[in-house]
Formats: sequence, structure tokens, C-alpha cells
Amino acid sequence: MSEPVIKCENVYKIFGANSKKMLQDSNGNVDAKTFQENGCIVGVNNASFEVSKGEMLVVMGLSGSGKSTLLRCISRLTDATGGKIFIEGQDLLQLNNKDLIDLRRNKMGMVFQSFALLPHKTVVENIAFPLQIKGIKTEDSINKAMHMVKLVGLEGRENYFPRELSGGQQQRVGIARSLAVEPDIWFLDEPFSALDPLIRKEMQDEFLRLQDKLQKTIMFITHDFDEALKLADRIAIMKDGIIEQLDTPANIVLNPATEYVRKFTEEVPREKVLLIKDVMDTSKDNLGDLQVSKDEIIENVAEKILTQEKSVAVVDNNNEIIGSINPTKIINTVFGGRKNNS
Repeated sequence: MSEPVIKCENVYKIFGANSKKMLQDSNGNVDAKTFQENGCIVGVNNASFEVSKGEMLVVMGLSGSGKSTLLRCISRLTDATGGKIFIEGQDLLQLNNKDLIDLRRNKMGMVFQSFALLPHKTVVENIAFPLQIKGIKTEDSINKAMHMVKLVGLEGRENYFPRELSGGQQQRVGIARSLAVEPDIWFLDEPFSALDPLIRKEMQDEFLRLQDKLQKTIMFITHDFDEALKLADRIAIMKDGIIEQLDTPANIVLNPATEYVRKFTEEVPREKVLLIKDVMDTSKDNLGDLQVSKDEIIENVAEKILTQEKSVAVVDNNNEIIGSINPTKIINTVFGGRKNNS
């Protein structure tokens, strides 16, 4: 198996004058309350995980959960108090300033909630700007920027200034500018949270389209569970600096590891999130004539399955039968995890 692109080992971020000493004295058993009583705030508490090439890990939690602090540690905008962080095998915390700047310029792209566009530059000039900082010729950088304009669907607006754009369009410029440097690793911190719901949904769809095409390694921060379910290959749910659960969206919905995670999942319309393969059985007995794809969203085929008396065959991409799903399983999946409504 290939080396992970991002690897965190026992990462801590503690704010406060004597944070390093307190962390050493605690032997890694950090109690947030005790630290707070001693004038320290625990931002990230013993985070360990890996992100594979081309994977999108969505880190979510409520305000103050530590998700943005974790991202800032991994991009080294903030120095971790303890632990190790590796980017493509390089020990991030050991890099000098020059190597760190090179890594950020050539490997990492970052998009934040505030668009931070340069008001006196046009769309295309904003996108070309980081390329020019890298020393790329003006003509080449403008050509590349025009390609990015097309990629994010802003053709015809390349000569607009930021003030002439909507919030969603400004966010697209921010994404295009970040992508222009062709980062292998992409960090996005609540990039869509300032947008209204309709534009937000459009941006999510656009983002999934881009990722399908570009296959970047992504860490995406959000406080919106529906957004996490829609975008993620895996989700890390944080609370008080601790990663409560890190798993696939389906496993988080079906098997919440803690009470805190369960509260997030109990209102989720499971049929809109889970695929047939997430809940199918491996049995191939007593099958009727109907077949469904393993990759179908349950909502799309539930009605057909519920009209069957026998189990329904589940097929893979080659139309081979790989399992079955029973109408009762659909009922249990859709209604089993919800709060009981009178």
C-alpha cells in the first residue's frame, strides 16, 4: 500500500504560556478541564490519522471543536505543541522556513471562508497572482488563469472586479486561484459557509465535479453534517479537540461510536445517504427477478424493493450478483435509526 499523503501521530495543540511543560507532565493524558484551570486551552487533543492520495477527509464539529486548529497545525500556519505530522513522508515540524514556504507554494492549496480577493485586480489577475509570485511569466500565468476560469464556470466574467461578483462567484475565484498552482494537497476551511443555501448546494456539486476530475488529496472543514455526508470519502467528527469517530459516512450513520456522534446522525434521512452496498446481505438465496446496483442510493430504489415478496439481487458493475437485500432490511434501515415520532 502506498504511503499516506498526510499522516498525524498523537498531535496536540495547546494554547497557553506553560503548555509544553504541562503536556510533558501529563504523559499524553490531557484533561481539558485541568489544563484550563492552569491557564491553558486545549485545541487539539491526541489526533492520529492518515489521509490517502486522492481521498477527501471531511473534518466536522461544532464551533470550538478544534477542527480549524487541526487544519492550521497540518498546514503549519500554527505550530503543534506535540506529536508528529508527515506530508508525503516529510516531517513537517522539522522543516526550516525556506523548505516550509516551498512546500506550501508547490504542494499545498488553501481556501478559507473569507475569499481574500485583491479588490483592485480582475478575476483573471486574482487567479494569476500566485503564479506570478512563483516567478511564472505574465503571459503563461494569464493563460493558466483563463483555463481555471473555464474550469470553475466563470467564463465571461474574467475581467470583472470582485465587487462586481456575487458571493458564490467570489468563492469560485478563490477556488480557482488555489487550484492554479496545481496543489497535490488541498485544505479548505468552511469555504461555503458564508453562502446562501442554494448557492452553497451549487458550489458543493461543482466541488464534487472538480474533485472527480482532479483527484486531489483534500482536508475539508465544515460544521454542517449534511455537507460532510455529501462530500466526504471519510468523516472525522471532533468535540473538545478530540476526534470522536473517523469513518465512512455510511458507518458513521449506521454505527455511531459515541453518544455525541449519535446525536448528529439521528435526524439524518438514511435513505438519502446510504447506498445499497452499505446495507446488503452476502446471501444469494431466495432471490426474485428484480436486480439493483450496489451503488444505488437507497431512496432511488426503495419503492421497487418494497413491492417484492422475495429478496432482491444486488449486482456489481459487471452485473454479477454479489449479495441481496430484503424489503424488511429497507424498512429497518430507513426507520430504525430515527427518533420515534408519535
